[in-house]
Amino acid sequence: MMNWTTRVTKTLGIELPIIQGGLAYLAYAELASAVSNAGGLGQITAMSLESPELLRQQIKKVKELTDRPFGVNFAIGQHGRPFEHMVEAALDEGVGIMSVTGGNPAPFFDLLHGTNVKKLVLVAAKRQAVKAEELGADAVMVVGQEGGGHLGREDIGTIVLVPQVVDSVTIPVIASGGIGDGRGWMAAHALGAEGIEMGTRFIATQECVHASKAYQEAVLHSSETDTTIIKRTIGAPARALKGPWTEKILRLESEDVGYEGLKDYISGEANRRFIHEGDKEQGFGWAGQAAGLIHDIPSVQELFDRMVCEAKGIRKRWGNGGDC
Repeated sequence: MMNWTTRVTKTLGIELPIIQGGLAYLAYAELASAVSNAGGLGQITAMSLESPELLRQQIKKVKELTDRPFGVNFAIGQHGRPFEHMVEAALDEGVGIMSVTGGNPAPFFDLLHGTNVKKLVLVAAKRQAVKAEELGADAVMVVGQEGGGHLGREDIGTIVLVPQVVDSVTIPVIASGGIGDGRGWMAAHALGAEGIEMGTRFIATQECVHASKAYQEAVLHSSETDTTIIKRTIGAPARALKGPWTEKILRLESEDVGYEGLKDYISGEANRRFIHEGDKEQGFGWAGQAAGLIHDIPSVQELFDRMVCEAKGIRKRWGNGGDC
């Protein structure tokens, strides 16, 4: 048996240092439990749910489907939507791992003060990682500009950003952005990361049951050039699949309409029209450049088995190297 132990696996109590991203409107109990059962860390997306009661239901459902660790992700940067009551619900349900994305984590951490909850923070810059460690994060997830969904403003790629963060903090670093197979996993370790987070790859899995067939097929048939950055003009760059709706968004951005002119086009409703209903003419879907690496829709267990096999082959080849 090959050893996959890192500080990430020890901290989170998982077998493989592979974390499923928050995936707005998609990361619910079916997917989260499948990832945890396969040895990684599955997560529920809290802020895509309308109430604490619905979050409690999802947490209970995950516990019915797995006895392994899982997390809850809080995307707190959604134009001031309160998140405190959602965090309280997760605490009441005994969730031991929480991650925060898209905003200042300090108020989020205040809610967890005095608990034993493991805290993960998604960052897109070295300074954000340093601040997260100062605030008490147990690990940082570092997303490069190849990733899907919301990114940093500096357009720094994963292969450059990850080692910069590794050299700047003492807590474990988890690499994200452009990773979709065992090769990316091992590349992340070579950069100094102790685990990976994937988002786009999990969209195209059998347990991502809330993703429309059209969305999964779009990911499946996209190349690495079939994504684009939207929302740059309002200071919130995010990577999505190219399509009629993103073309409209980019056209409006070229006209400098601001947030008010964009809000109906970049809303959660517009997102769901494509990812849930498959309407590419009236909606859009997030995806990273890793879409170009995705050619099938396996079960999560099949995906993990394949990645482990790929990683084993790479580690065996590395073992033939000499001393420096």
